[in-house]
Amino acid sequence: MNDQHGHRDDPAKHHQHVGHHHEVSHDADRRCLTAALLLITAFMAVEVMVGLAAGSLALISDAAHMLTDALSLVLALAAMRLARRPARGQWTFGLKRAEILSAQVNGITLLLLGGVLGYEAIRRLITPPEVDGRLMLATAAAGVVINVIAVYLIGRANRTSLNVEGAFQHILNDLWAFTGTAVAGLVAWLTGFARADALASLVVVALMFKAGYQLVRESWKILLEAAPTGLDPEQVGSELAAWRGVSEVHDLHIWTITSGYPALSAHVLVDDGHDCHTVRDELQDHLMRSYDISHVTLQVDHAAPPAPATRAATHCADPHGTVHRATR
Repeated sequence: MNDQHGHRDDPAKHHQHVGHHHEVSHDADRRCLTAALLLITAFMAVEVMVGLAAGSLALISDAAHMLTDALSLVLALAAMRLARRPARGQWTFGLKRAEILSAQVNGITLLLLGGVLGYEAIRRLITPPEVDGRLMLATAAAGVVINVIAVYLIGRANRTSLNVEGAFQHILNDLWAFTGTAVAGLVAWLTGFARADALASLVVVALMFKAGYQLVRESWKILLEAAPTGLDPEQVGSELAAWRGVSEVHDLHIWTITSGYPALSAHVLVDDGHDCHTVRDELQDHLMRSYDISHVTLQVDHAAPPAPATRAATHCADPHGTVHRATR
């Protein structure tokens, strides 16, 4: 990439700067998640004892949700450590996808636990047991404070990472859940309406299903090599094919290696009279500037003399994907 004076940037310096920035960011993220984990684990133990004493399913469900929060933070921290390992041997991308697997496990855990708690909440809605509303209210109010602090801590981390976002969604759902439990405790205390506990549990379940579905959907998109959200491969292919000197683009693939790490590969055919290396550099610069895709692999060849219908077959034994041709 050239600067305003026409000098070319030193890629080594650029990567050194980016690598240092990522390392600092990872260290900060790890500290934030660790602090939140310690806070949540301590409160979870207290809440289980109080929930059993009060006979409150809402408190027990909140504690169960906090257990998944703690597990999600442990998974997130472990995935961070794995993702930082350098690429070697058969792991040519390193273990960066560990963060995506962590996010998927978090999402599936939310869905499964939501199903169990939903069943129990419906059962208690039909036959409500007695609950101690005052104890529910006091414990839930403390939970709100704890989760506000935890949300603040994790909110300071890099939430563009699906791994961190998964942990954040766990904690955020707990915050709303504790708020609902506090309201249910107040209602049960003032009115004696015991079903408020089960209703609050159903709110928790709904939040768990919503967050779990979103995490599973986003992680599956990455694992199945879908194009990043908001990036249209057809538009990118048309732009590349319309570039000066380009006659055709095929085998275009755009995917996400891990959160915030898009990649692109394509086979580009260049008209005679144009330099392949120059065209490739221009296309890579365009992809970086317009789409922030820095991991680009372009196979660039001169277009073959035969008719356009047979060009792809000349260069690729088994071409796949949409073929984009120049319209000029």
